[in-house]
Order: sequence, then structure tokens, then C-alpha cells
Amino acid sequence: MSILNINPSSLYDGSSSCLSHARVDTKTGLVFVSGQVDWDSNCEVKNKGVGGQAESVMQNLLTVLDEAGSSVENLLQLRIYVRGEVSEHLGEIVPVLSKYLGTTRPAITGVGVTSLASPETLIEIEAVAKTLL
Repeated sequence: MSILNINPSSLYDGSSSCLSHARVDTKTGLVFVSGQVDWDSNCEVKNKGVGGQAESVMQNLLTVLDEAGSSVENLLQLRIYVRGEVSEHLGEIVPVLSKYLGTTRPAITGVGVTSLASPETLIEIEAVAKTLL
């Protein structure tokens, strides 16, 4: 089988909802990262604001990428889901993205939504990357 499930032990356990934090196709080297949210090990939000949640989400994303044998430099695409109008939160989100992405410029799509994984969840980021596995 050329598919690997990636589930870092430091992140919440997604098995109860049938998810892996990422799946890697070892034949193509593509990493598909599930939407990362600001959850602790009990699936509860840690931060109240979009900026704090974005920071936590990016840390989770880097954890998943690392375990998948990838990195921020290998990101191909990000989809950012934000509760409400994306434009209203750019002032908090863009500095966090700049901090973590540096000069990496993946394709990015921002989508405003009415709901996410929990009522307290304000931002969720999913990604596609390449891996060296």
C-alpha cells in the first residue's frame, strides 16, 4: 500500500471521527493535511481570538508536516476557513501566516463560513504539500 496515515501523538486523537491528521501518497510524494484547528488533546479550543487560534493552527500544521517528512517550504496549497467574512480577520491572520510561511508562497484560498468543527472554532487550515518520503 502506498498510503500512510499521519497522526502525531502530540495532537488530538481524530480516530473517533474517522480522520487522520494527514495522508501521504508515497508514490507521488503528496501530503494531504486535514483541516487543523486550535484544539487540545480533549478536542477543546485553547484560544478565544482568531489570531491566537491561527497561531495554534499553524503550529499544528508544522507538527503534521514534520511527521509526514515535509516542511513549510514544501507547501503547495493552503485553504483557510474562517468563521465570518475573511476580510474582517486578515489583520490578525496575515501576520501569523507571514511568521510561519516566511518566503514560501503556497497557493492560498480564504473561505468565509458559518460553522466549523465546534462553535468556538474560528479558523481551520488544510493543506497539500510534497514530502521527501
